[in-house]
Amino acid sequence: MSKKIIPYNPKLVPLARELRNNSTLPEVLLWMKLRNKQFLGYDFDRQKPIDNYIVDFFCKELMLAIEIDGSSHDYKYEQDLSRQQSIETFGITVIRFEDIRVKRDLEGLLGELQWQIRELEK
Repeated sequence: MSKKIIPYNPKLVPLARELRNNSTLPEVLLWMKLRNKQFLGYDFDRQKPIDNYIVDFFCKELMLAIEIDGSSHDYKYEQDLSRQQSIETFGITVIRFEDIRVKRDLEGLLGELQWQIRELEK
C-alpha cells in the first residue's frame, strides 16, 4: 500500500508552529485526549498544514481532520465551507465541533468522535 502524499504550503509551517504554541483552551483540552495515540490508538497531529490551510487536528491513517470552531468562525460559514470542501478533495473527512461543546461536554464529544471513527474504519 502506497502512502498518500498530502500537499501543503511550506510557508504555513511557521504559522502552524505559532498556533501550536498559542492553543485555545478547547484545543488544549481535546489535545490532552488525542495525543500520544491514547484515543483508540490513532496518531493525531496538531495544527497540521494541508494544502493552503491549517487544520486543528489530523490523523493521516484515518484521513480525518478535526476542526474546533470558536467565535472566530461566526459569520464565516461560506468561507469555512469552501475551505472544508478544498480539504475534502484530498480524501480527507472533516469533522467540526464548537469550542463551547469541548468545554462543556468533552466526554460526550469524545463518544461522538469514537462513533465517527468507527464509521470511517468500516
